[in-house]
Amino acid sequence: MNTYIGIDLGTSGTKFLLVAANGEILAENTQSYEVCYPHSGWSEQSPELWYKAALTGLKELLQGQDKSAVKGISFGGQMHGLVVLDKDDNVIRPCILWNDGRTEKQTKYLNEVIGKEKLSEYTGNIAFAGFTAPKILWMKENEPINFAKIAKIMLPKDYLAYKLSGSFCTDYSDASGMLLLDVKNRRWSQKMCDVCGISVQMLPKLYESYEEVGTLKKEIAKELGLSEEVKIIAGE
Repeated sequence: MNTYIGIDLGTSGTKFLLVAANGEILAENTQSYEVCYPHSGWSEQSPELWYKAALTGLKELLQGQDKSAVKGISFGGQMHGLVVLDKDDNVIRPCILWNDGRTEKQTKYLNEVIGKEKLSEYTGNIAFAGFTAPKILWMKENEPINFAKIAKIMLPKDYLAYKLSGSFCTDYSDASGMLLLDVKNRRWSQKMCDVCGISVQMLPKLYESYEEVGTLKKEIAKELGLSEEVKIIAGE
């Protein structure tokens, strides 16, 4: 019977689940890690922690299981977090998490200067401190050297998908919480990109949550003992 892996990327840990096609849970585990609070109201995490947890958790999950039966891997987890990579795919700075509160100034700018009406027109939403766009503006203002290095912008779970498959992707549901998506037209908002000083090319390809975005990288498949044909699904 075919089996499938679910990865739930949380703030304090990542949960792993191996499920048979009939819904039977075959194995599960959780890999924990810490959140960093460098200043009052700040909340950060190193994306490398998630990737390390993913490899450890997947290996533990698959112990004693029929690895040839695994057909797909998908993801869920934290929304709104800002993960930024440079042109060489190196993480530029720790992820600014969904519960980080440093962007009060940038959120006020978006809502009052750009204006809630314009934001609603561009994205179908207004700005909140936890959203991704205010965090990008915070980086632009407070870390200009880091900001200038940005080549890719993604959400936490999409970082795992990228590391495992090489697919730079996200799903429409999570993208709608970045304050960068033109929800009505189901595409990235060029106007919001202009507001944030980024390009559309820095943002991932959009998929439905159930769509295949790629397959396991050859080296990852070998390390885990899985087929290179294991499908990576966008998730949400």
